[in-house]
Amino acid sequence: MGMSKVVQVRNVPDVVRAALTRRAAAAGLSLSDYVLLELVAARDANSALLHDLALLPPSSISGADAVRAVRDDRARELARRVARP
Repeated sequence: MGMSKVVQVRNVPDVVRAALTRRAAAAGLSLSDYVLLELVAARDANSALLHDLALLPPSSISGADAVRAVRDDRARELARRVARP
């Protein structure tokens, strides 16, 4: 596999770093180990999602139309919730 390399992430907001530090401590891990696990988990989740999406049958609806439909549904739901007495 080769030697491990260092990756530095700059300009991380204080609130994000604090949350990651708390989560790492709660998991009993160093911040570095926790972030690495999160990156690997995200990669694996995205890979699984892409695999599942590839198995779906072709659709006649475009991606833009699907996004628009979801946004419209969310807007209607929000309007319904706000209109409640």
